[in-house]
Amino acid sequence: MQAAWLLGALVVPQLLGFGHGARGAEREWEGGWGGAQEEEREREALMLKHLQEALGLPAGRGDENPAGTVEGKEDWEMEEDQGEEEEEEAMPTPSSSPSPSPTPEDIVTYILGRLAGLDAGLHQLHVRLHALDTRVVELTQGLRQLRNAAGDTRDAVQALQEAQGRAEREHGRLEGCLKGLRLGHKCFLLSRDFETQAAAQARCTARGGSLAQPADRQQMEALTRYMRAALAPYNWPVWLGVHDRRAEGLYLFENGQRVSFFAWHRAPRPELGAQPSASPHPLSPDQPNGGTLENCVAQASDDGSWWDHDCQRRLYYVCEFPF
Repeated sequence: MQAAWLLGALVVPQLLGFGHGARGAEREWEGGWGGAQEEEREREALMLKHLQEALGLPAGRGDENPAGTVEGKEDWEMEEDQGEEEEEEAMPTPSSSPSPSPTPEDIVTYILGRLAGLDAGLHQLHVRLHALDTRVVELTQGLRQLRNAAGDTRDAVQALQEAQGRAEREHGRLEGCLKGLRLGHKCFLLSRDFETQAAAQARCTARGGSLAQPADRQQMEALTRYMRAALAPYNWPVWLGVHDRRAEGLYLFENGQRVSFFAWHRAPRPELGAQPSASPHPLSPDQPNGGTLENCVAQASDDGSWWDHDCQRRLYYVCEFPF
């Protein structure tokens, strides 16, 4: 191979000089030296062919112009110059040399580095997730404790309310028996607050009692004396715990027992020797006379008679307490 390169270095300059001389002579003696020119071109082409074969170069452009005309030679020279310029342009410069292609080891290293980064990120996410889980558990425990405390507080409040209710009922019972009328196993206490029949019953119940339920004439007469003394010289209707709301004419106490004793008001009777009046007394008719419009019973404070009234009227009331 070195011998071929030495041969090329010695022969190529001589051939190029010889070629230029031959081309000059051809232009100068073109008219009379036709045969010698043709032989010279054949010899030159043969030497170039042998040189290309020795150097291992591709076939030259001389074969493409077998006629050996001057135009062919000029074209060949122009193409040869262009080829040399293209080779010079194609030669890579040190500054613009492309980066080497990555090897499989480089690719594997890059992928492993990226996987290691992803694994580190996942580890950080797991750490944060564990911290969040711990915080959620703490908050859940705190919420459970708050709920338990709220339940205990609710139970305590309910117990206090029940105790307060019992205390109020006991206080009402004691007050009724101390300030009111004690009769056997009952105590009666008059209230000067104006209430409907249902509201009066609710207030008596809250104080541990009920609206008054006189069960016989003895209790009725004792209650009449108590109310007359408390409200004299006036005559006020006072709610009792008697009504016929369930069925017209069926009078019951507030505890649901049926009333067996009545003290209804009756109109005044005419004096002896006077003619009886066919029409009822306009101010004090016989009771009950309200029908379905008046279903609750009140007692007059002056004579203790019963009157039926509209249950929505606001009257005094008297409570009854057990003793």
